[in-house]
This record gives sequence, C-alpha cells and structure tokens, in this order.
Amino acid sequence: MNKHISIALLAAVGLMPLGTHAEVSKLNIPLGAGGFGFLPLHMMKEHKLIEKHAEKAGQKITINWSNIGGPSVMIDALLSGSADFISAGPPSFLLLWDRTKGTSDVKGVAAISSMPMYLNTNAEHLKSIDDLRDGDKIAVTSVKSSIPSIVMQMYAVKKYGKDQAFRFDPYTVSMKHGDAAAALLSGGGSIVAHYASSPLAEREQQTKGIRTIQNTDDVMGSSTTFTMVSTTTKFHDQNPKVYAAFVAALEEAQAMIKADKEGAAKVLIASMGGSGAVDQMVKILNNPSIKYTAKPENVMKYAKFMNDIASIKHRPESLEELFFPGPAVSTGN
Repeated sequence: MNKHISIALLAAVGLMPLGTHAEVSKLNIPLGAGGFGFLPLHMMKEHKLIEKHAEKAGQKITINWSNIGGPSVMIDALLSGSADFISAGPPSFLLLWDRTKGTSDVKGVAAISSMPMYLNTNAEHLKSIDDLRDGDKIAVTSVKSSIPSIVMQMYAVKKYGKDQAFRFDPYTVSMKHGDAAAALLSGGGSIVAHYASSPLAEREQQTKGIRTIQNTDDVMGSSTTFTMVSTTTKFHDQNPKVYAAFVAALEEAQAMIKADKEGAAKVLIASMGGSGAVDQMVKILNNPSIKYTAKPENVMKYAKFMNDIASIKHRPESLEELFFPGPAVSTGN
C-alpha cells in the first residue's frame, strides 16, 4: 500500500509545472525617508490596501512596515532579502539598477510621486546658483547621487559644458532634511542653502530672508518623478499575485489622496509624529506641481544623463529596460 502511495505522489510531482511554489505570506516594506513623497506608502499602511488586494487574489498576506529610510540602508535591505520593495528617488534607483544588472536585476515597479524640490537660501549674495563662493555649503541628502546633486550637474552641463558636470559638487554636503532645515533657519554656520522637499521647503520659504533660487522641475523642463518603488526580478517573477496586489494598492492610495486631501493630510501628519496643521498640509497638496501618479516622468532623462557623465555604466534605450511591465509604465518617459 505504502509503495503504491509513494509512486502516486512521485507521479503527481512529475506533473507539476517546474518552479511552482507558494507566494510569500509576509512582506517587508520600508516606509522611506518620510514627507510628501512617501505619503502613498503611509496610506497603504493605514488603510491596509495591500492586504485587501491580496485577499481578492486569494493570497493571505501580513506586512512589516519598517521605519528605515535613506537610499543606502534600503538598498542593503533589498539586496539582503530583508526588504521586498524599496522606495527612493530616480538617481538612487538608477545606480542600483546599474549595479545589479545581470545579478539581482532590480527594476522599477512604478512611480510614487512627482514634485519639485527647491533650492532655498538665506545668503544675500546668492541671486542664483552661479553666485556660490568659497565656504558656501548646500545641504543635500546625498552628495553626487541625490536628486539635487544630479539636477545641479545637469544645470552645470547645460550652462558650462560637459567637462563642468561636477562644478557644484564641492559646495554640497550630505545632511538629513530636518537637520539641514534647522541649520538654514537658524542662519548660523556654513549652510547657506538647502535643496528641500515638501513640507520643509514651504516652511523655509515662509521665513523672512529665505528665498528660492532654483527648483528641479525648471531644470528638468517639466514635471518629474520624485519617488518611485523597485524590487528584484526574482521577487517579481516568483510572486505575481502579491506583486500585482502591491501595484493595485499603490494606485488606490494615489487615487485616495486626490479624492480626499484632508484625510490624506491627517495620515501624513500622523506619520510625521503629529507635526503640522491639516490646513497647511492640504494647501501644499493642492499645489498642482505635486502629483501622485504611478506614471514615471523624466526617468529616462535622468538615466541618459547619468550614463553620459559615467555615473552609470549601462545605457537604457527604453523605459521597459528600467521597469517591469505595467499600464502606467507604458505611458511614462
């Protein structure tokens, strides 16, 4: 009897498709650096949107939302398998895509947000970025690889030529946004400018003596992806239902923000420890330059520029090389 059962089981296994296995039942997702750019993730967490869409697909899922932020920490988490999806700006993603091409093959899932960053200064002599002088320091989240760093390199190439791509790098220093804003608002020290994102950018702009001398959308020429999400090819291929549930949850979160800005503002304030007034946050959300869309915008422009200046080795010829297939991706650029 046991012999016949064993033979039957072996026969059944032989009929199973190669690679068939259960999808993950637990997701590990870092919430990112915080602020407006990562609001959809907090909406997904608050309203349990991934769980909802996974259940529709017959998948039971639990999610560990971790509070780690910063590109390098999240990249390490993704490559070690301790995170399944990570979010960052396009330059950080492109460095990761380039680094893992042919190994982990990290690709973009979708955009999270599009919004400008603002170069705010309290220095009277700075009428433009061209007026920087010895001793001036611009606070950015990461020297050479952050959105502001790449945008300043683009500006330098356009105005001064390709050999001047890194003209403004010596003026930059890596700082967390909160620390940079505090330094700029205090008016002390060597920090004379901060490339800030919402809501700290608006807080700085409302302070006497601080003004904006550049923003990223102006340099990029149009609305540009600010945050986006990525994962490994292995995770994408082995977890099609969970992956689809994540994308559906992201798009629902983006739609919820558009439909109920007050509700979204409350989620955002809670994510920032209760700091901020609802009406002020709603006012920022009503800014037409702040968009929550899964459609990548100007990511190819970043990619080609970064290849031109040898920041990345591989040169993508289409968005499909950078992102997994999806309706929003197919309309992006």
